[in-house]
Amino acid sequence: MELNAAALDNKAFWQNAAVKLPGFEHKAMVAETRNRPTWVHFGAGNIFRGFIANLQQSLLNQGLVSGGIIAADTFDYDIIDKIYAPHDCMSLLVSLKPDGSTEREIVSSIALGVKAGCGQDMAELEKAFLSPSLQLASFTITEKGYALRDLQGNLFPVVENDFAKGPSEARHAMSIVVMLMLKRYQAGAFPMALVSMDNCSHNGEKLRCSIVEVAQAWVKNGFAPEAFLRYLTDEAQVSFPWSMIDKITPRPDAQVAASLAADGVEGMDPIVTSRNTYIASFVNAEVPQYLVIEDRFPNGRPPLEKAGVYMTDRETVNKTERMKVTTCLNPLHTALAVYGCLLGYTSIAAEMKDTDLKALVEHIGYDEGMPVVVDPGILSPKAFIAEVIDKRLPNPFIPDTPQRIATDTSQKVAIRFGETIKAYLASDKLDVNTLTCIPLAIAGWLRYLLAVDDLGNAITLSSDPMLSSLQAQLAGITLGKPSTCTVQLTNLLQNEVLFGVDLVKAGLADKITQMFREMLAGKGAVRSTLQKYL
Repeated sequence: MELNAAALDNKAFWQNAAVKLPGFEHKAMVAETRNRPTWVHFGAGNIFRGFIANLQQSLLNQGLVSGGIIAADTFDYDIIDKIYAPHDCMSLLVSLKPDGSTEREIVSSIALGVKAGCGQDMAELEKAFLSPSLQLASFTITEKGYALRDLQGNLFPVVENDFAKGPSEARHAMSIVVMLMLKRYQAGAFPMALVSMDNCSHNGEKLRCSIVEVAQAWVKNGFAPEAFLRYLTDEAQVSFPWSMIDKITPRPDAQVAASLAADGVEGMDPIVTSRNTYIASFVNAEVPQYLVIEDRFPNGRPPLEKAGVYMTDRETVNKTERMKVTTCLNPLHTALAVYGCLLGYTSIAAEMKDTDLKALVEHIGYDEGMPVVVDPGILSPKAFIAEVIDKRLPNPFIPDTPQRIATDTSQKVAIRFGETIKAYLASDKLDVNTLTCIPLAIAGWLRYLLAVDDLGNAITLSSDPMLSSLQAQLAGITLGKPSTCTVQLTNLLQNEVLFGVDLVKAGLADKITQMFREMLAGKGAVRSTLQKYL
């Protein structure tokens, strides 16, 4: 049995396969969404299908809403063509429990899957944005999706082209959104919220800055009126709520696909798209999930609190996000990612059985991060990090890999480690020189960039927009020759954009350089350096 709208009628099959069916009429949901759209989402990947779309599914099941979500992808059109279209935009969510058991559910709350910037699909998006009923557009496009400039502050060529040619030829994700907002403004300046749900600090602010910069360029170049910019920057008209999201949705696991096939569910084999996205018609994910959103929606919103979302104020969102992104999860993930690749691991759960790596993340979280965490009130930092270290990361049935987590690390270091360093520098009670494991994590990432593991073997590095530039800056540094690194590393560690702080001025550059140099001593030096500082 293949997953599609017609297959929903075969309730006996899905019951025998232990798959929970949606509690609403799919055809009616699609019709309502087309006629009266309320929610568009940009970024059609796993975190959306396995978490955000399931929130709307819960509301539909409860009878609290009648429409679904229009999903748009601006980066990888294969997701729409090969995953959405064959299954009428449905996904099969497989929740992986620590005891090895699973829960399966068909998520059918996505009414349309469209390719943003592509022909007729773009017409569907424009139609939604012209509708006064549209309440929000949300985003999971990763932090780099908002970036208009490189680390040197130069506009990306695609953005330069968008600025020069205007809305009619918009190609960058942010330009496409501004083009749609311009049409909405021209149709009646209807209010709505633009909600980043990406896993990055101050995500609403990042989204707003990029949207406004594109709009300013178009106003300057005569493509939009000044009044449009006033509309976008009036939070009573267009809001940019901040949020914190947390749920691990790793690459699809072949064993999960096999278990579905054994129960007669067809068409579930994972694929790798032309844009190197690992995806399947199912999403395998952990059970724990958290979403905290600033409650500012000028055109109303779905009752997301009824689906388990924390709706609150910006200060609470910021505290919760900082708790997770700078201390309780993300820094631990990044440290495990780079050291896991260096030490030959292919599983995050397996790394948590390594006493050195477990000690590393415990020190980063409990000892170095906790002193600068502010309790958000709605979640306990100590309880949150304990769940991460003791239950979530060690879950052997979550097929997550250090190679996946190592993706785009250059875009993450400034937040995951830089924010804690800045907090130490700003404190009159804490000494930044007491930090050891955060510098060790940074040194480990720099060692990882050499693309040689701890046994001296070449490794393939995960994709990163700054990879070629960073490797060029580290050119000539060689395993077995520790003395080759000093000048290059000093120049690199001064990059405030990359690290969030000038590590030379912060007084940590010498420590990081020494750790890095020790990891260059020869085979096994990464492990011995870890053990020395732990």
